[in-house]
Amino acid sequence: MVKKMNLKDTGAIGVDEYIANAPKHVQGRLREIRAAIHKAAPGATERTDYFQMPGYSYEGYDYDGMFVWFSFKEPYTRLHLRPPVIQDHKEELAGCLTTKAIVSFPSHKPLSLALVKKLVKASLKVMKDKSK
Repeated sequence: MVKKMNLKDTGAIGVDEYIANAPKHVQGRLREIRAAIHKAAPGATERTDYFQMPGYSYEGYDYDGMFVWFSFKEPYTRLHLRPPVIQDHKEELAGCLTTKAIVSFPSHKPLSLALVKKLVKASLKVMKDKSK
């Protein structure tokens, strides 16, 4: 098993600091995404040592158990997921910019937290199914 590094040793910042360092107009939205992830994946480990952005994992799976991250890049709040989650939810994500693993929600438009939870659960399922 891979040993997790101490955040202090990696220079990574915590999730609270990540949000606090974001522009004021998106901090509330980032907190909402964080809460939605916690509701969709109770007990997941919250960390910032993987890609230096808030991410969530469960031990015992590939990719160090990572299954979702969130970030901000003007003018979007972004959810990073395991492929093929975005492809599988293409219709629901119409109007959002997407890549194979990132959905970018325009920061000036309302965000569906129900959709965020659904995507998080789908990403978690992809991770668990892959390990079977």
